[in-house]
Amino acid sequence: MTASVAFFPVSNGDMTLIRLDNGQTILVDVNIRGAADDENDDTPNVAEDLRGRLDRDADGRLFVDAFLVSHPHSDHTTGLRNHFHLGPPADWNEDDDKIMIREMWSSPVVFRRADANGESLCEDARAWAKEARRRVKLFREKSFATTEGDRIQIMGEDVDDKTDDILGIVVKLNELVDTCNRVRDGSFEARLLAPLFPIDEDDEDTLRHNQSSVILRFSLRGGGISDRCRFLTGGDAEVAIWNRLWDTHGGANADWLSYDLLQTPHHCSWRSLSFDRWSELGEAVEVDANARNALSQTRKGAVIVASCKPIKADDDNPPHERAKREYVVILDDDADRFFCTDEYWKDKKLTLEFEVKSSGIVRKIGTAAALAAPALGISATASHARHHG
Repeated sequence: MTASVAFFPVSNGDMTLIRLDNGQTILVDVNIRGAADDENDDTPNVAEDLRGRLDRDADGRLFVDAFLVSHPHSDHTTGLRNHFHLGPPADWNEDDDKIMIREMWSSPVVFRRADANGESLCEDARAWAKEARRRVKLFREKSFATTEGDRIQIMGEDVDDKTDDILGIVVKLNELVDTCNRVRDGSFEARLLAPLFPIDEDDEDTLRHNQSSVILRFSLRGGGISDRCRFLTGGDAEVAIWNRLWDTHGGANADWLSYDLLQTPHHCSWRSLSFDRWSELGEAVEVDANARNALSQTRKGAVIVASCKPIKADDDNPPHERAKREYVVILDDDADRFFCTDEYWKDKKLTLEFEVKSSGIVRKIGTAAALAAPALGISATASHARHHG
């Protein structure tokens, strides 16, 4: 099976589906707005699109093998309760036909600190936190005897030794995630780069929801060859986090941040690249050197994707046209390798998707039923050639 990464058109939100070459699926965030469920509305029906990409198990249930919520803001969790089964697998209802989550991937920190800095959780995020607690409780009771639909991996240790008794399902900072629903077969690995721990209770940067985003750098197998696509995704992490990541890893571990695919943090926000406020300084703003370095570790032919509404030259943020300009410069001024999900949908009426071949990543321009020749192929390493269709 061909590995792929699909970026759904969900306006200012994230919803990304990774399919591994072993057939497993990893969903990163969800933003299925109410309008997308209305057949009389022209909002892309991403729920139908997602369901069409998923398999059913022996009991007839649609499922994702793993589901990561990067952080609990509504534009990363909307639609969870309406479209995904929460609770014991035995309670799944055929009439509702919701999607099973075989394994949750979740940070342990921000939910317990939901009201820090006045931020509260939306109802979908509360439901996610409740389900995460249910699964952690089961692990404490059953250890690795938990079955599909009850499993969870924790992205990072909690403070005050709160996760010390469940380290079997905890991925520590800077370690690799290499199992999906307990399967380890070399189809992928992902390095956990954030949330940054330990957290100081007085540290606003790491307590706010955006700054507590999970950051993972995936390495995907393609065509039977490891590391054909490196995909960096970081939720809504802002400039302070990227600054610290480069300060920490910019030397010997700079390669941990290298990518073939980057999902721009915070929907192409200016605030992920600079401490300066555009509203105050305009074009006099300066890009933070550390943050830019962290987000510019491209491999040959890399692609950058902004999951956001159409990008305009105005004061709206996110997305921000000045941020787009900076990302295009990072791509050696090749604007054809920068994509906005909503703009792509408006032009193509397709979800933006890249397949992972033995030669690297290739943009898929056909439908699920009929694949056309790629219009743009991107090499995974400097030794591979670019392809044009």
